[in-house]
Amino acid sequence: MKLDDSAAMVTGGASGLGEATARQLRQRFPDLHITLVDMNDVRGPEVAADIHATFVHADITSEDEVIAAVQTARRVCPLRAVVNCAGGGSSQRTIGRDGSYESAHPLALFDRVLRLNAVGTFNVIRLAASAISTNEPDPEGARGAIVNTASVAGLEGQIGQAAYAAGKAAIIGMTLPIARDLAAVGVRVNTIAPGTFDTPPMRAVAPELFASLGASVPFPKRLGAPVEFASLAIELLTNGYINGATIRLDGAIRMAPK
Repeated sequence: MKLDDSAAMVTGGASGLGEATARQLRQRFPDLHITLVDMNDVRGPEVAADIHATFVHADITSEDEVIAAVQTARRVCPLRAVVNCAGGGSSQRTIGRDGSYESAHPLALFDRVLRLNAVGTFNVIRLAASAISTNEPDPEGARGAIVNTASVAGLEGQIGQAAYAAGKAAIIGMTLPIARDLAAVGVRVNTIAPGTFDTPPMRAVAPELFASLGASVPFPKRLGAPVEFASLAIELLTNGYINGATIRLDGAIRMAPK
């Protein structure tokens, strides 16, 4: 699929994988109209200004705010590309050490993490795809493409990752049925399941832990670079025959229990 005379929207575009994707989209497609969607009102406008994009503050779990973001993205030309990078997690075991009800994993925390990852991603897909479905199709009938971000935790979550793993597993699980739903209007949907990547949250851990995380990757023995995620995301946007797939991007790592 060509992205000439088109618009793209990247959620979570103020940092990490989303920022890297937005920057590489600008490098690859100088005339592309890019909208960054994030809740970081400091970093978001800075990145947008740097790459000549538009920043929209929006909570991906809000219907009204996502509609406003989609409307902004398609204001100048048809929205054809969406990359969902917004999400987040937590770490807490299912029960506490003392066996009390009070020390069990808070239900509100589980709900919040699941809502952010699964519900938020679906909210963006359903609203963005509605807009994309109104585009004029290309000669193959394609109107646009959507790329989601899951995690290898959605396939082999570690101790304390019940909420995060559930949210990312939901993204993996919805990919194929949504791709089948949207086939009728020529919109492809794919998902990337990254392993351990060199993003701001990873940089916040202790140096020895950061080094050990890289060493645990079979090959190459390092954390993934956000630019490598961005490269795959753009391939999934433009390669017209990849659809309904979840692709691991992890250096062949398989997560241990902890």
